[in-house]
Amino acid sequence: MIIKKISLKNLRSYGDIEVVFPKGSILLSGDIGSGKTSVLLAIEFALFGLQPSQRGTSLLRNGENDAYVKMEFEVDSKEIIIERTLKRGSKSITQDYCAIKIDGEKQELSVTELKNFILELLNYPLEFAKKQNILYRFTVYTPQEDMKQIILQDSETRLNTLRQVFGVDKYKRIIENTGLFMSKIREERRMKEGMLAGIEQRKIEIQGKEEELEGKYLNLDSVEKELFLRTDQRKKVEEEKLELQKKIEEKNKFEKEREKAIIMVQNKNESLSTNLKTASELKKQIAELSALSFNESKIKQLEFEIQEAKKAKENLSDKRASNTSKIHFLKTKILENSQVKNKLHSIEICPTCLQDVNAVYKSNVFNKLENEDKLNASQTQILEDEQKSIAENLVSINEKISELEKELLNLRLLKVKLQGIEEKQARLSQIEQLNILLEKDISFLKSHAQDLSSSILSFQKYDNLFHLKEAELILAIKEERSVETKIAVLRKEIDLYGKQISELKEHLKQLEEISRRVEFLVKMEDWLSSKFIPLVMQIEKNVMNRLKNEFSELFNKWFSMLVSENFNVRLDDKFTPIIEQKDFEIDYNYLSGGERTAVALAYRLALNQVINSMLSRVKTRDIVILDEPTDGFSSEQLDKMRDVLQELNARQLILVSHEQKIESFVENIIRFRKENGVSYVEEQIEAQAAKPKTL
Repeated sequence: MIIKKISLKNLRSYGDIEVVFPKGSILLSGDIGSGKTSVLLAIEFALFGLQPSQRGTSLLRNGENDAYVKMEFEVDSKEIIIERTLKRGSKSITQDYCAIKIDGEKQELSVTELKNFILELLNYPLEFAKKQNILYRFTVYTPQEDMKQIILQDSETRLNTLRQVFGVDKYKRIIENTGLFMSKIREERRMKEGMLAGIEQRKIEIQGKEEELEGKYLNLDSVEKELFLRTDQRKKVEEEKLELQKKIEEKNKFEKEREKAIIMVQNKNESLSTNLKTASELKKQIAELSALSFNESKIKQLEFEIQEAKKAKENLSDKRASNTSKIHFLKTKILENSQVKNKLHSIEICPTCLQDVNAVYKSNVFNKLENEDKLNASQTQILEDEQKSIAENLVSINEKISELEKELLNLRLLKVKLQGIEEKQARLSQIEQLNILLEKDISFLKSHAQDLSSSILSFQKYDNLFHLKEAELILAIKEERSVETKIAVLRKEIDLYGKQISELKEHLKQLEEISRRVEFLVKMEDWLSSKFIPLVMQIEKNVMNRLKNEFSELFNKWFSMLVSENFNVRLDDKFTPIIEQKDFEIDYNYLSGGERTAVALAYRLALNQVINSMLSRVKTRDIVILDEPTDGFSSEQLDKMRDVLQELNARQLILVSHEQKIESFVENIIRFRKENGVSYVEEQIEAQAAKPKTL
């Protein structure tokens, strides 16, 4: 990773500035309190946001409501820009906005998402996602106040911190988790051992159920045999009942035939009675007709008289119609004359000739019309009198015709009756023959009915036998169904017992599986306690020894470069610095200020190299940030810093110091100044002094 530029707004003592970082070594120079360390804190905030124990008040400028950081850097040739903001709320200061742009493609993320994204981008183990940035602190940037902290910590705290930095704390976590796992194993084992208490009882219960099931199977065989006998008995009774039913059906057939014969006798008796009545009536009619006399010429005479009377009636009708027409004509003429007279009274001029009509003319016309009306009235009266006479004659003629026609009808009826004597005699003879046949049929049917009654009487005994057999069949069916019910109950019980046995066996199988599980848990617990945990502890010990040896060599190397006196330094098993001079161990607190700083810086640089060696794929190997690493150094020690910086061989080295001599050791200088509580970049120059050979 190479930092290119950072922009700050309202962060600590800064208003709104932009700082450009070139490659190589860079000195952040300025008086104490000018804002150099604030830039380093801004870099850390841009990368990881607020730390778990860090408050927003430590970064937001007093009196401001929001702050902004934008940092541009490069990782694996990718151009990356991070933006973060802080916002003052009613109760606290929180991170408000986060975004990252990679090669021009921007995405807005949450605080946690951005931190995880940066860890992944820098190839930091994700286990550091919820921790403080100790890996970044001990490989890239350690604040000035934390430089000597790791030396002054108690040995156990320092060892735990280094375990986290090296990633060796995973072994401790493995052991702790193994202990938790073992407690879970013991808990599960106790629980399962409690479940195994009834395993023998289950075996006894299964054996008892199986014995009972075997008894039920034997009982089922016996009951099924009984069912076979009952079914056979029921079928036999059904067959016997069927035979009796056939006899009864035969008896019913005889009864129907007898009833039919009786009905036929009744019908034939009725027919015979009807025929006798009809014959008696025919004999009477024949006798009456034989006593009657008939004259054929009388019919012709009556027909002639009727014809003559109808002709006379027709003539009178024609005469009456003619008179009616004449009367109508005369009355119409009288009416017309009356209308002419009425018109003549009012007319003065003739409508035809247009001449005046005088009174004399009118009088002549009136007289003529009066005479004509009198004549017409006289003729009308004569015709009306004649009509009355015609009407009376027509009534007389109609009465005569009616009497003649009645007499003619009676003669004709008599003729018809006399003509039917032979037919009646023939019919009488036919009826008498039919009566003889009916009497014979009646006699035969009565005899047949008597025979059928005798047959029915002989079948009467089968009714009682059928009812007895029917009752016997009902009992047989009841007994058969009772046995079937027993079989159904037994089969249900067998099925239930089978299921219970299966469930008990399945439960026993589960208990046996639990027993095997308990054995496995016991073996697992024993293996974890006697083999696995000691193995992990040994691995941790070996790793820590290897790290300690490598760390101790590097620590001695860096310390020797910074201190010219004959000191021998090393690390003990808890990574505590041991300083010896002439075979005497010297307490850290008795060292001079420069020597203590040398110890802390050597420890810091050795730690950086060990971590980068272990985590060779992290992307922060090319950058080192040192904050006031020469505090208390003598002039001679400051000179040795040139060799130290050259030995670091970092692509980008950011150094914070107010020592003027350091300016000759670096390639670039950025000067900071603070006026009226506001920090700013006073100047940014390329150093003219000798530069490190390899950066």
